[in-house]
Amino acid sequence: MPSPHARNSLAIIAQFLQRLQWVAIAVAILTLLYLLSPILVPFIVAAMLGWLGDPVVDWLEAKGRTRNQGVTIVTLVMCFLALFLVLLLLPMLQRQVVYLIDALPTYKAWFDKTLLPWIDAKTGLRLRSTLDMDHLIEMLRQHWSTAGSFAGTVLQYVTTSGFAVAMMVGNLVLIPILTFFYLRDWDLLVTKIASLVPREHIETVDRLARESSAVLSGFLRGQFLVMAILGVLYGAGLWMAGISLGLLIGIIAGLATFVPYLGPTSGIILGVLAALVQYGDVQHVMYVLIVFGIGQVIESYFLTPRLVGDRIGLSQVAVIFAVLAGGQLFGFVGMLLALPVAAVANVLLRYAHERYVQSDLYRGEDEAETSIVLANPHALSEVIRNESDVG
Repeated sequence: MPSPHARNSLAIIAQFLQRLQWVAIAVAILTLLYLLSPILVPFIVAAMLGWLGDPVVDWLEAKGRTRNQGVTIVTLVMCFLALFLVLLLLPMLQRQVVYLIDALPTYKAWFDKTLLPWIDAKTGLRLRSTLDMDHLIEMLRQHWSTAGSFAGTVLQYVTTSGFAVAMMVGNLVLIPILTFFYLRDWDLLVTKIASLVPREHIETVDRLARESSAVLSGFLRGQFLVMAILGVLYGAGLWMAGISLGLLIGIIAGLATFVPYLGPTSGIILGVLAALVQYGDVQHVMYVLIVFGIGQVIESYFLTPRLVGDRIGLSQVAVIFAVLAGGQLFGFVGMLLALPVAAVANVLLRYAHERYVQSDLYRGEDEAETSIVLANPHALSEVIRNESDVG
């Protein structure tokens, strides 16, 4: 029969192997996610829409609708809203893109005759000769063989991009179909996942899952509203300031608001550039700065505190890092999953901190013994009896 020391060693080895097994499973899941990332976008988007729409379906069920009726209503409403936005924005965006293409010679002339000479005069970098189009064409003639291989690469990309466009259209068609099935089977999926959790941990897992869902749903709903409102405010403000590309710049800045500081920064740069090319005066540059200044005040003091707050529990630096890290590791799929994973990880870290504060390691042996004694009256009487015997 093994000694107590041997049994303790075997228990430690078994615990280590169990943890190693979980690490191997996590690595396998991440590897599979990386390999399948090109086809996961519609499934992830549909899963997020299903998760956001499930409370509405449950509410419709409580009002007497069947599950299939509720799912059909929610899916159709989502599709109609998406179609309405596309039909509303697409013509305006098309006009903006056409105007941008027509204005490209003007932008090039301003770039060559105004911006580059100013940079050369201020810094002495001689960028005008380096970035001059005639100079670039001459370099292209001198390296024709390299240009030929580059042209082949471009041709191959254009050929492949047709397949990419077909894949994008297929993904757009898949999203509402997958959303319908996610909504229909959402409660069943949750039940099946819950059935896999060990029974001794089911209460803890249920609590963490509810906290993660509440944090993430509140954050996403609020953030989407902030993005939409700011996109409208920026676009309308730039249009009132006379910026011809104001709508396009406003939409870009509104969408980029998902990453802290990226929205206003990109909007200011694009807006100032558009104002300088279109008017070339300080007055319209000030208009652009005023529009984004008012937008930032509204976002910081009204929109974000009321609609988003601190639901996700992450600092802005952590949000930026999560989005960039997700994009670097897994591309667009990683950017989609970055904030959900960060929100869940933050909930788990708060739970770990709570357990650590309650542990003997944090409180020390004396305080731990005191808490045990106070929690157990029999232990307290035993301590008193032992002290009496010693006396």
